[in-house]
Amino acid sequence: MKLRNTAITRANSACLPMGDRVGVKYNSINEAEEHKGGHGIPKVSMIPLIFLIFYEVSGGPFGIEDSVKAAGPLLAILGFLLFALIWSVPEALITAEMGTMFPENGGYVVWVSSALGPFWGFQQGWAKWLSGVIDNALYPVLFLDYVKSSVPALGGGLPRTLAVLILTVALTYMNYRGLTFFAKRSHYGTPLIGILFSAFGVILLSWMSFQEIIAAENYLYCFGMILEFIAFIKLRVYHPNASRPYKIPLGTIGAILMIIPPGLLIIVVMALASYKVMVVSILAMVFGFVLQPCLVYVEKKRWLRFSISADLPDLPDVQEIAEDDAVPLVV
Repeated sequence: MKLRNTAITRANSACLPMGDRVGVKYNSINEAEEHKGGHGIPKVSMIPLIFLIFYEVSGGPFGIEDSVKAAGPLLAILGFLLFALIWSVPEALITAEMGTMFPENGGYVVWVSSALGPFWGFQQGWAKWLSGVIDNALYPVLFLDYVKSSVPALGGGLPRTLAVLILTVALTYMNYRGLTFFAKRSHYGTPLIGILFSAFGVILLSWMSFQEIIAAENYLYCFGMILEFIAFIKLRVYHPNASRPYKIPLGTIGAILMIIPPGLLIIVVMALASYKVMVVSILAMVFGFVLQPCLVYVEKKRWLRFSISADLPDLPDVQEIAEDDAVPLVV
């Protein structure tokens, strides 16, 4: 059973013949199911998967010292628990619903693109990618902040700059080699160009303090979450009958009420950012606004080619459902 292309995807696909898409092969759902069990698709083993999950959702208690120092251990722990309730639970529920609604690679980029169009889908991917690059910049800075208590020379100047470069090169090489500890070159197709761009971003951001890097990461992440929340509600309103194998047991009003607490938290985080963080983050977003039409122009000129998924669902809107209740989501 293969999902039909959206109108946006069909329009974009018209610009590029299938043979020009960098040799990418697109599988239907049935074809993808044939590869289950490891036939032809490398799988991440259990130990690296555990480390990946822990890193993505926590990464450890490092960096929370300021919170404990300011509020004490009890209030800091209560704050973390409250944060999980008003932020992590709604985000996890939205991810579960949207992930089953769009079972394709691309995640939140696909969700936002389907609801708001390719421009905002690109901005979502850009903001989240930058947030990840900024997050990578945390670790050399955090490591050196700990080490400088024993080696004061690493607190600034040329020694700190050299240490950041050495750490960045080492981490970039490990990233290139892949996830496994005793791997040859990665079996998982690590994207060399993307890794180099990320490393360059780490070096550029190393002049900021740990607190400023955290604030900039959160600023861009919050921008991406705003788009994700808007896409979630819009898809609920305009495509209420679309297939959702998992659906949050709330109506549209309940869904809106659910995202109000994290939405207010986003406003607070962005409002409390320092002037430097705001300038860096807003410039990064403006660059994304300019970059997207430039990439469209480059694609039209065929200077570069971009792969386009052919397996996005064609979502019936409210008007279509009213005109024909038999409009299929999949064919």
